[in-house]
This record gives sequence, C-alpha cells and structure tokens, in this order.
Amino acid sequence: MSKRHNKGSRVIAVLIAALTVCACGEPDESDGPPEAGQGAPLLVKAAPVTAHAFIEHIEALGTAQANESVSLTAKLTDTVRTINFEDGDFAERGQVLVELTNEEQTALLDEAKANYDDAQRQLKRIEGLAAQGSVPISQADEARARRDGAKARFEAIVARLDDRLIRAPFDGRLGFRLVSPGTLVTPGTVITTLDDVDPIKLDFTVPEVFLGALRRGLVVRARSSAYPDREFTGEVTNVDSRIDPVTRAAVVRAHIANGDRTLRPGMLLTVRLQRDAIEGLAVPEGAVQQIADAAFVYQLVDGRVVRRTVQTGRREPGLVEISAGLAPGDLVVAEGLIKLRDGLAVRTAEVVAPGGD
Repeated sequence: MSKRHNKGSRVIAVLIAALTVCACGEPDESDGPPEAGQGAPLLVKAAPVTAHAFIEHIEALGTAQANESVSLTAKLTDTVRTINFEDGDFAERGQVLVELTNEEQTALLDEAKANYDDAQRQLKRIEGLAAQGSVPISQADEARARRDGAKARFEAIVARLDDRLIRAPFDGRLGFRLVSPGTLVTPGTVITTLDDVDPIKLDFTVPEVFLGALRRGLVVRARSSAYPDREFTGEVTNVDSRIDPVTRAAVVRAHIANGDRTLRPGMLLTVRLQRDAIEGLAVPEGAVQQIADAAFVYQLVDGRVVRRTVQTGRREPGLVEISAGLAPGDLVVAEGLIKLRDGLAVRTAEVVAPGGD
C-alpha cells in the first residue's frame, strides 16, 4: 500500500508543477500592446504658421433696377394714328415710337408756313424800298414785326405737332405695347415702358454693423438662379444716407455692366460684397481642435508635440486665423492629430503649406 501511495503522490506533484509552468508562461492579456510613444514615433504632417491676407465678405440679397426707366404717355387727348415699334424692340434716343392724329394741325402748319413765307417776302421788298428812300423806315419796322409774328405762330404749331409724336427719351428696351391704332389717349395714358439696363443697378441691404466697411468702389459679385453658372461683377456706387430704424440696415447700390442685357429689372440676385484684405497668421483648418470655447493646436518642438492654446479669428475655406498663441514660422501638426498627446515624440512625413493637402 505504501508503494502505491508514494507513486500516486509523485504523479500529482508532477501535474501541479506542469500547470504552474504553463500558467507562468502564458502572456497576461491585461498588459496590452506597448504604448505608441514607447515604440516608433507617430507619423504626422506639419504646416508652418504663415502670414495670410484674409478677405472678409458680406452676403446679402439684392434686386436689380433699371439704370433709367420711364412709362411713355401722351401729352394731349387724341387718337393714335401710327405705331412704329413692336413689343421688346430696342429704341434709340429721339426715335418716334407713336404718332397721334394730326390732320388739323398739319393744315394749320401749312397755313402758318405760307403766312411766314409771305411775311418774309414782304419784309425783303419793303427793306429794299426803304433803302432807296421810297418808303419810310417805319414801314420796314412794321413788316419786320409781321414777319416775326408769323414765324412765332409757325413755331408754335410745329411744337404742337411735335407733342403728337411720342419719342424715346433715351436708348433702351421697350416693354409691351399697351395701345392700338385708333385708341383714344389722354394725358397720362401709358403707351409702353422703356428701360435702360446697361449698366443695371443692384440695390441690397447691409446691417448697420458693417457700415464702417462700406465705401464706393468695393467689388460686388452677384449671381442669379436664372443663370447659376455665371457670376456678375460690379462695384458699389453709393450707400443710402439713412438707416432703416426697423431693420437697422442700410441700402447699398451697385452698378453692374450688362452689355448683353441678360439681367432685367426686378430680378433677385445673391450678393457677395468683398471687403478690404486684412493681414493675419494662418494655419490649416485641420490643425485646430475645438473643445467647448477653447481652441488648441499641437506645435512641433524638437521632435515632440506641445499642446498650445490659441485664439482663432477669421476663417476661409481650409484656413483659420490665429490671433494669439503662435508666432510666424512655428510648425503645427496639420494631419494625424487623433492619437497625439502633449509631449509625444513624432516624426514628420512632410511639411504642407497652410490650406494644402
């Protein structure tokens, strides 16, 4: 019995020793992989802090207005005799668009012209006789007065006839014809509209907070939903002298070249007003991390990253202005920020320009 007992004890001891060796040889999963900073340094991309001209823009909605616009009306009561235009025609300054009935005035004009010509001939004859001493000088004076009176009556009838001609006061595009031949028109009856649209005026409102930045000559860029692929460029010509007390905004007027007459009065345009450029320090947008109200970047110093709290300012696509916390020439991490922490060793793959890929 004692031999069997000793043999069993030895077997149990061997098994316990084997289990102990296995347990000691197994790796502890709780230890995990080595920390990143203890192995090869992380690979990041860096970018320098550089000076950049930040251009601020003011965005608004504007309405196109004709440079000159008028509704053409008759000056007196009569019927339309002739219409010399079609809807949408382009009219030149002085062009006769509508003629009113003028038979009576034409007859009076012919009579006045005959009287004037006769008075002119009588004056020449009497002046010749007066020069010879055949008639007194007073007769020549009376003949001259009759000639001047006939001339005045003739010019008055010419003026009345001209009132029966509706002319274009300036170059522009005509609207719809609102009368027909034979229509009885009276003073104030609208015959058609005339718009000069080159250049075209663009009126838009800007909050009073930007009033100090507004001045003549600022560049304006506008777009219309009717022409989504086209940008229209102009400049500010005036700022209204008053601020609307309800909206606290000022009306700004710009002129846009419109030689092909693409833009029309009443169109709605989105406006982008370019303000003066302001110099500042810039870093790529991806280099700045925001936590609540605080912003920070990782600066590269002697192969390691140092977390710096910064103050940000203006923004452009891909760029952020740094108003405090960095100096020109400093290097910051632009890509690869996810695993970084203060003091971590890193290696730089390349240095990218601010805003670059």
